[in-house]
Amino acid sequence: MSTEIVFEAQKLRVSAPQSDGSELEIVKGVDFQVPKGKVVALIGESGSGKTTISLSSLGYCKPGLKFSGGQARLLGDDLCQKSTSELRPLRGRKVAYLAQSAAATFNPSIKINEQVVEASVTRNLMSRKEADARALELYKSLDLPNPETIGDRYPHQVSGGQLQRLMAAMALCGKPDLLVLDEPTTALDVTTQIEVLKAFKKVIHEEGAAAIYVSHDLAVVAQIADYIVVLYGGEVMERGPAEAIINNPKHSYTRRLMAAANPWNADAAAEDTQRANEKKEDVATMLDVSAGYGKTWNGKPAVNVLDNINFTVPKRSTVGVIGESGSGKSTLARVYAGLLPPSEGSLLLNGREIEPSYRRRSIDQLRRVQFVYQMADTALNPRQRVGDIIGRPLEFYLGLKGKKKRSRVNELLQLVDLTPEFASRYPDALSGGQKQRVNLARSLAADPEIILCDEVTSALDTIVGGNVIALLKRLQREIGVSIVFISHDLSTVASLASDVVVMNKGQIVENGPTRQILKRPQHPYTKLLISSVPEMRLGWLEETVSARLKQAAPHVPEG
Repeated sequence: MSTEIVFEAQKLRVSAPQSDGSELEIVKGVDFQVPKGKVVALIGESGSGKTTISLSSLGYCKPGLKFSGGQARLLGDDLCQKSTSELRPLRGRKVAYLAQSAAATFNPSIKINEQVVEASVTRNLMSRKEADARALELYKSLDLPNPETIGDRYPHQVSGGQLQRLMAAMALCGKPDLLVLDEPTTALDVTTQIEVLKAFKKVIHEEGAAAIYVSHDLAVVAQIADYIVVLYGGEVMERGPAEAIINNPKHSYTRRLMAAANPWNADAAAEDTQRANEKKEDVATMLDVSAGYGKTWNGKPAVNVLDNINFTVPKRSTVGVIGESGSGKSTLARVYAGLLPPSEGSLLLNGREIEPSYRRRSIDQLRRVQFVYQMADTALNPRQRVGDIIGRPLEFYLGLKGKKKRSRVNELLQLVDLTPEFASRYPDALSGGQKQRVNLARSLAADPEIILCDEVTSALDTIVGGNVIALLKRLQREIGVSIVFISHDLSTVASLASDVVVMNKGQIVENGPTRQILKRPQHPYTKLLISSVPEMRLGWLEETVSARLKQAAPHVPEG
């Protein structure tokens, strides 16, 4: 008996019409099938066509693109030939889409359950009573806490991992035949990622739905996919069962992706650690610092986030700060940058105390401490050219104007491996990796002593993220800037930092040389983080979940 094919791409082509009448081909004759009850992963770096191809299963093209050939068949119907009005009843009922950012998907002013059941009720797929019962069933299947009441909360009242699972409940509520998951765990920390992957895998199996899973991370894909399609430049490089692709990749590009997904090497950190152990002066210090948000009647924070933090960054070194979402990593950086004054404690720069708020710091103190934001898309002004974005700190901090400023802008672009021609471009004409390089060049324009990098590679694919890490290493060697690298990705920190600080619930639970922390972690929380980094092999997720269940089970003495 043949397996039902839920979705099939046949010689699918997508192109972008150009102003001269020609067409730039984005997707170039792609073929693959998604059988019922199976997960097919589309994997590749940014620009490989993953999301564009996955959106074809909804009959959708991004603005400026069009279907130019082939077929995208959902349950036998070619979606490329259907009008918007014909596609509308299929979306949400036959095929549902899970975006990368759950926070952007939910309306912050409407309770969660109202949004989860809305599409099913308004499209008359079921009554409100049936939809509520279906939602409760999904909350339980997705292992959400307090399933009977979690729908009564607003989106900001649940964690990122919980919101990601609630988005899955929203997509599954109408019982679609096909689920499209577009990078659904990219922005999650490693421990939360395990819970979300486990929940997704469980519910897809229980529902018997087919799924397209879009990702750049082969280690994650290995835990959930039945089949893998490797893409590059809009073409299929390799496809086959997950076991064959993971254990015996044929194409050189697949092997390159696998190498980029395996930066974890505790021994490789030894040389950097030895250099870090040399006696150095400290450029940045936090002494007995506590901080939080909001204020009570006595001036203390209403919500305390950092608790008695002591932290130092030696000159010409990189210190990695790791921990789950909500551990206080970003708050630590915001406090030192002066964006959030501490409620207690002192901040030192080169051994001298500095003002807690950026508003009271001197221009020179502001120049020496620079912040590199996570999302270059929102950090760069879309209405300014790259040359103006980088030129602003040159003028503000260093007083450069005219020819000298333009010359320095070109030097900074070359420093981050971009050509001077980029100065005339706007941010929307750049790729994600190029935007992050401009974001970094702007911070370096101030000639800082320390840069605070907050999750600067979390939104990038493994190859582009690896290139940014290599760039940071080179910049440190060449210009001697100190780096605080904040991340939930222990693998990335391991490849860059000479020292690691582990944070949990606003406290530093362990710190030391990178190799020491990775090879001989002492704190149970550090051990949990290390064990949560996905391995490039099938069955790792099930083994990890099983091992944790055994550890959590109460010991019953014999006899």
